[in-house]
Parts: sequence; structure tokens; C-alpha cells
Amino acid sequence: MGFTPAQNLGLLTLRAGVGGVLFAHGAQKLFGWFGGHGIEGSAGAFDQMGFQPGRANAMAAGVAEAGGGTLIALGLATPVAGSVAAGTMIAAASVHAPNGFFAADGGYEYPALLGLSSAALSLTGPGDWSLDAVLGDRLNRPWMAGAGLLASSVLSAVLVQRRRRAVAARQAEPAARAAADSPATPAAASSDPTPHRGSGSSGC
Repeated sequence: MGFTPAQNLGLLTLRAGVGGVLFAHGAQKLFGWFGGHGIEGSAGAFDQMGFQPGRANAMAAGVAEAGGGTLIALGLATPVAGSVAAGTMIAAASVHAPNGFFAADGGYEYPALLGLSSAALSLTGPGDWSLDAVLGDRLNRPWMAGAGLLASSVLSAVLVQRRRRAVAARQAEPAARAAADSPATPAAASSDPTPHRGSGSSGC
């Protein structure tokens, strides 16, 4: 595609770094590699975060990260791989968003960086030192980046909205349970204090 050697080296370095990090995170979720919890532990974590069902969402995230990272590193189907990875990072960033931006405070800085880098590679392409170039860029068409990023953004927005509803419902459960368990209000006593005739009262 006419990249200079320096540009190709830069793209290769970026692909290897971003793809390698994504693969490692996906492998943690799927296989428990690199100190990860594997699919069962990840499923429980996803349930706690509000991505339900947890196992299906953990599996999807793991495949997107490990598979997308591998394809990015190889430079194969780069527009699709970059779009999938970027969409996954949107969902990840939504979990950290309440903590602000910086990673030191638990913010969304890290997934945002990975997502933006993946999206950038989707738009620029992998360069000449890639499997896409070897295959004649059949899987690296200009329209694929736009379509992929749009589709992944919409899907991520749906997932984030579903998560917010699940979290809101969970937070409302204690209040609803407390209201259900509280004793019923006693019936109000009669407002007429005068004893009724024939009630057995000792009054004259």
C-alpha cells in the first residue's frame, strides 16, 4: 500500500504491542493463563459487574480479546479485528467510568487506550508487513473499517445499557426486600371513643 519502511516498522510494533496485550487479557479469561481466573471465575466476575449471563459474556469478551489480539498482531482481517477489540474495550471502559479517567484511581484510562489504538489500526490498516498484504488486502477493504466500527459501537452501547439496567435492578433489590419484610401497619382504631350501647360497659 506504499508505506515506507519506517511506517511499516511503526505499524508492526503497534500491532505486536496492542495485539499481544489483548491476547493476554483474553487468555486470562478463557484459559486462566497469565494469572487469570479462567472461564468459570470470569463468568462470576461478569455476573457481578452486571454483564448477564456471565458465562456467555465472559466467553464473548475472551474470544474478542484473544482472537482479535492475535489477528491484529498478525495483521490479518485488521479492520474487523480492530473493530471487535475496540467495541470490547468500550464495554470494559463503562465498568471503570464511575471511577474517573486515570487508571491509578480505577478509571477507564487503560481500556480507552487499548480501544483507541485498536480503532486506529482498523482505520490505518496493518501496513505492508502483514498477512493482509500477503493476501492482497482481500480482508482489508476501506469500507470494512467504517462498517466494523459502527457495528461494534452499536453492539457495545446495547451491552452497556443492559448492564446499567441489571446493576440498577440489583441495587434496588435490598430496598424492595426490606419493604416486603416490614410489618403491616395496624388498622386504625375507631375514632369514636364513646362506648356502644350493649357493649357490657359499666357506665350509667
